[in-house]
Amino acid sequence: MSFHEIRFPANLSFGSVGGPERRTDIVTLANGFEERNAPWAHGRRRYDAGLGLRSLDDVETLVAFFEARRGQLFGFRWKDWADFRSCLPSRVISAEDQLIGIGDGLNRLFPLAKRYVSGPAEYLRPVRKPVAGTVQVAVAEDVKVEGVDFTVDAALGAVTFVDPPDLGTRVTAGFEFDVPVRFDTDRIAVSVASFHAGDVPSVPVVEVRL
Repeated sequence: MSFHEIRFPANLSFGSVGGPERRTDIVTLANGFEERNAPWAHGRRRYDAGLGLRSLDDVETLVAFFEARRGQLFGFRWKDWADFRSCLPSRVISAEDQLIGIGDGLNRLFPLAKRYVSGPAEYLRPVRKPVAGTVQVAVAEDVKVEGVDFTVDAALGAVTFVDPPDLGTRVTAGFEFDVPVRFDTDRIAVSVASFHAGDVPSVPVVEVRL
């Protein structure tokens, strides 16, 4: 698909509203019970980029970014300020934040992922857009060096080791990451008069599958 490896200005995404959505098909049976089905394996994020605007200079920056992406045509990176780390927001990223695989002595490629746990249930979210320079990796708690022991594909979200991790070893990682998104509109409407009064345009942004 068409994607630009550029992040939407982080100062404009700060203050925006958004988060994950799921699709659940619900059928109510004749006896009142329900049958529920989730056709999506992964959640999808939606945001409103317009809510982060604070000045007319911000509007100009938004319009330039929108035009360069040709509206909905090209995807881009988005920083979700509520969820952009492999660890809790109050903690510092470490190489042991997330389990991304178990070594088998042969495989050198390990996709990045983030695990969400609540009670007995958990969800493993693929991380396709890690932030370059933030990825830390460890094998059996032994921290590795990027460029020496492994490389990171920041466009696809995967770690490749020079030597495959030994059989049964835990491969872990810590990182910052962006959300791959696109504009969910081909039109931006801005009123300068109303903007000065505190009204900002609605600029929907939606996550894309990669």
